[in-house]
Amino acid sequence: MQLAPSLHRIGSDHVNVYLIADDTGVTVVDAGLSGHWREFLAELLALGRTLEDVRAVLLTHGDTDHLGFAERLRGEHGVPVYVHRADASRARGEEKTSPSWGKVKVGPLVRFLTYAALRGGLRTHYLADVQELDGGEELDVPGRPRVIPLPGHSPGSVAYYFPSVKAVCVGDALTTGHVLTGEQGPQPAPFTDDPARALESLSSIESLEATWVLPGHGAPWSGGVAEAVRLVREAAASQAT
Repeated sequence: MQLAPSLHRIGSDHVNVYLIADDTGVTVVDAGLSGHWREFLAELLALGRTLEDVRAVLLTHGDTDHLGFAERLRGEHGVPVYVHRADASRARGEEKTSPSWGKVKVGPLVRFLTYAALRGGLRTHYLADVQELDGGEELDVPGRPRVIPLPGHSPGSVAYYFPSVKAVCVGDALTTGHVLTGEQGPQPAPFTDDPARALESLSSIESLEATWVLPGHGAPWSGGVAEAVRLVREAAASQAT
């Protein structure tokens, strides 16, 4: 699905994967679930690209529903996979976490779990090797994104800012579609290690000149970063009362 020239998405509002293309190749941001592989190949074809054009996989953090086909690209096709060093052990399966679920509604939960199960979500393929990021660097990969640390959801959560396509991929630093309640619009994401810190971290992106805010779960947001952050804070304040 094309969101804008050179900016594509696969998956659905349940789980998102983003592709950024330029004349040097394709960068993949998060790798969803292993069963998204066929959709990924189809989207590459729609772009007029092949697996040989994929230059990097960038993980916003190391949770299992973002690892998907990353190890397949790395192991079978030699594509480097990048993640912040604070989440490297999580992406390799060396660290298990159990953050609070918070509020849950049965219907949305069942729909999310069913979607994930049908796309390989019960079979996690951890990374055998990762390229570790410090945060703050500009990566020499298609789209030339800047790495912005957003600790809170996990210690190594980051955003990737692509000025060339006016987009920032935020992973689970926020969500626009809560997978456990079904509530829509920018809001805090579930399964967050440190909700207060995650909220504070959003100040690192709110001044970015980007039209698109691209979460790991929920619909892509085209209303600008500042408005998305404002709505997340508003939702967090409402949840606290």
